[in-house]
Amino acid sequence: MGLLLLCAIISGAFGQSGEIRELTGNVEIKPAGAGAFIAAKSGDQIAKDTVVSTGFRSTAIIAVGSSTIIVRPLTRLTLAEIQSASNTENLSVNLQAGRVRVNVKPPAGTKANITIQSPVATASVRGTSFEFDTENLDVFEGSVAFEGASEGPVTMVQSGESSYMGTDGQPVPPAVVSAAVLLPSAPVGTPEVETLADSPSGIAGYLPVILNY
Repeated sequence: MGLLLLCAIISGAFGQSGEIRELTGNVEIKPAGAGAFIAAKSGDQIAKDTVVSTGFRSTAIIAVGSSTIIVRPLTRLTLAEIQSASNTENLSVNLQAGRVRVNVKPPAGTKANITIQSPVATASVRGTSFEFDTENLDVFEGSVAFEGASEGPVTMVQSGESSYMGTDGQPVPPAVVSAAVLLPSAPVGTPEVETLADSPSGIAGYLPVILNY
């Protein structure tokens, strides 16, 4: 134990914990090693490997260093890594289901590396504001590196852009998503056609609504 502490001091790395600032409805947490979930309350500390679960019409706001995670209803996530080292905050979240909004505002002279990983995609940022629901990504400020769970190219999604995971397991380019929004909807009764992103030519007739908030 003493050796581990010494190594942490030498490297400048320290474990942190988050805190539930606000919550509404049914929010539960399961600390690392616990056998069952317990009801959460405002002020609860959220340490590494804690699972957070929200019920129907329930939300939680978790503050971790300079980052704020807004946990939407019907969401389950695990804080896989919370660490501060050499003026850098590292936060890794496993998002099993649901949706989160992340706001990252590191103070001057520091930076925050945030990774949100789902079963099918990973969103990685360094100071930004975005929303992610395991497959769909909206970026409000800054930029996000978006990639599939399997090996493949990384797609950069900038402020005001969106992307989502295509049927090939890779992110759809934001330009394709933006172009699809401008296409007219198919007439009522028209059989469903393939989406713009999935079309080999990239110019299918229309793209159904992808993101519905």
